[in-house]
Amino acid sequence: MAHGPAAFVPVNPRRCSRQRLEALTDLPNVGPAMADALRAVGCDTPADLIGREALGLYELLCQRRGRRQDPCVLDVFLSIERFLAGEPPQPWWAYSQERRHRFPGL
Repeated sequence: MAHGPAAFVPVNPRRCSRQRLEALTDLPNVGPAMADALRAVGCDTPADLIGREALGLYELLCQRRGRRQDPCVLDVFLSIERFLAGEPPQPWWAYSQERRHRFPGL
């Protein structure tokens, strides 16, 4: 997986619909590389992510891959967590400041 913002697909609100959540790539900010990351933590469908916390997913991914992942991955996980909780889809970078504040050092 590439590192940095270029590795992530920008959110397209027209593409993200709660009525059509079948594949991981139906979620905001999830392209093929992020879908692979989600599968690495045992999530094969959007339903597998319901109730999962972004930080826990991030830490598990770091553990499974044997190294710390780009912190922007946590931003994507936050965007997914919030979307599944009912918030409107947002681009992953909308969560960067929150991540820096809530999880300093990541």
